[in-house]
Amino acid sequence: MNDELRDLYQEVIVEHGRHPRNFGRPDSYSHRIEGYNPLCGDQLILYMNIENDTIRDLKFDGRGCAISMASASLMTEALKGKPRDQALALFDDMHALLTTGASRQAADLGKLATLSGVSDFPSRIKCATLAWHAMKSALTGNQQLVTTETDAP
Repeated sequence: MNDELRDLYQEVIVEHGRHPRNFGRPDSYSHRIEGYNPLCGDQLILYMNIENDTIRDLKFDGRGCAISMASASLMTEALKGKPRDQALALFDDMHALLTTGASRQAADLGKLATLSGVSDFPSRIKCATLAWHAMKSALTGNQQLVTTETDAP
């Protein structure tokens, strides 16, 4: 990662980590799912309002490291108004970006592309992917606790 991209990555993580967008519990929601990363202690609850197969609104609550909070914040901004199939396709692109630093549509990811720097820190990948796995589980009908480890509670 070049220095300019690394600086932008750090700036975005810090800003969204300190001031996450769409943070808090909404008054109403159609989907709710919990996520947990026992390695870092990240815990989140993702709330989604889905109407006519489109994500009308989503918020998250919880606590976690700056990367976890920033990733959830950026995700909620990116997914509002997206149809379910586009949100699931974005999950695939983001999973590739976060784990390898590359994505089929990296040029089209906007602010989300700044998270490509996470792949340089393997111990932080689970922090960044937690919210995304929770979103995918909610959209595919799984209401079980999403965890980054198979033996977590």
